[in-house]
Amino acid sequence: MDKFFKISERGSNVRTEIIAGLTTFFAMAYIVVTNPNQVVGFTFGGPYDTIWNAVYIASILVAVVGTLLYALYAKLPYAQACGMGLNSFFFVSFILPALLSEGDPIKGYQEGLFIILLSGFVFLILSITGAREYIAKALPDCLKKAIPAGIGLFIAFIGFKNVGIIQENQYTFVQLFDFHGAMYNEAGEFLGAFEAWKVMAPVVLALLGLFLIAVLDKKKVKGSVIITIVAVTVLYYLTTWTAPSFDLGKIGQSFKDFGEIGIIGAFKGYTIFSGGASAIINAIVLVVTFTLVDMFDTIGTLYGTASQANMLDENGDPIDVNKAMACDSIATCAGAVFGTSTCTTFVESAAGVAAGGRTGLTSLVTSICFFVCLFLTPLAAIVPTCATAPALIYVGVLMLKNFAKVDMDDIASAVPAFMALIMMPLTYSISNGIAVGAISYVLIRLFTGKFTKKDIVVTIIGILFIARFFLVTM
Repeated sequence: MDKFFKISERGSNVRTEIIAGLTTFFAMAYIVVTNPNQVVGFTFGGPYDTIWNAVYIASILVAVVGTLLYALYAKLPYAQACGMGLNSFFFVSFILPALLSEGDPIKGYQEGLFIILLSGFVFLILSITGAREYIAKALPDCLKKAIPAGIGLFIAFIGFKNVGIIQENQYTFVQLFDFHGAMYNEAGEFLGAFEAWKVMAPVVLALLGLFLIAVLDKKKVKGSVIITIVAVTVLYYLTTWTAPSFDLGKIGQSFKDFGEIGIIGAFKGYTIFSGGASAIINAIVLVVTFTLVDMFDTIGTLYGTASQANMLDENGDPIDVNKAMACDSIATCAGAVFGTSTCTTFVESAAGVAAGGRTGLTSLVTSICFFVCLFLTPLAAIVPTCATAPALIYVGVLMLKNFAKVDMDDIASAVPAFMALIMMPLTYSISNGIAVGAISYVLIRLFTGKFTKKDIVVTIIGILFIARFFLVTM
């Protein structure tokens, strides 16, 4: 095992890798339930329940297969699952239009799977030819350093938002959790001490969890992240006097619906081309859009997690980046065949890396955990959000250090780096951050007379993203 995964060679050990794998799983386990919710647009009943069940099983299977690819082929400590954002885009691009035009969301679901399958094949071709690796390595140095930091902010923002530390505000867009307001109901009546605590508990416990990780890490306690996840989980159930529950009743129906409309449903979706020239053009635009977004989400995640793990080569690029991208493309194809939206490398992999994961053994443990989810529906419900949010926020703290390497004295580097950094959390998208950073870099280089041949690739990237911004609403 040590020789196969190169555990000692990468300065790790089996215990650390197992803890890291568990950490990654708990940090991203929410996707098991969240993905089917997003794909059906949180609309339930009738055919939507059928789609939900099929996507639920497919989501777990693609996480298992995609993460196993990382474990056994690339031998890297990353995990894969259905991409957030792309699953919502899947709903508004395929399922909702099919419902409104024909009253048949299942047809739209299968047509969407066909488009995902095509984009997966495009990924695969680009990976096999080395084009994706070339594109990744052609990114300017300032963006390579800013992307991990931007992802760190993005991950931290996800953690803050998921647990409610940051709330929506109609005037300022976001605000800190309203502790005073949490003590009263809509009629202005005091809830009572215990009921008020139950509302506040996730926020308070998440903040305590963050401080606990920091203290344990400062004291060099190994496994600080997983220790905190377990501790906060126990505290949550004890202090709120609630008990975790399993909903095992839907397992049989989920497998039935998966077999009827999910698995190989993509091969029934070729009807998306049946609307003539306009339908063909629309399908091509959708394939290109999913390709672009997933490609740069993956590139960004790889640079971020590899930087965190000190797994970059002498040029500042992730080791085995081509193998990693091949894993991503194969998983996307597999996901379409199973019956779910685009599979991508998950940013939460950085939580496992922060816990010490350095090899494919980390990914193997994560994939086994997802496999168990298939029969213990939903395992994600056991660990509350307040227990995983501290891990995500802490990863954000660690990854921000990468921005210190950007040459801030050179404005031609500073502005693109800053735009990439800030746009990831503000637009809730890694690829948007890369896009705005790349466009900024090209424009500054062009108008300052510094544009060279090596900037051609990033220019093409910028042009493709500009086209996507104007042609597709996301």
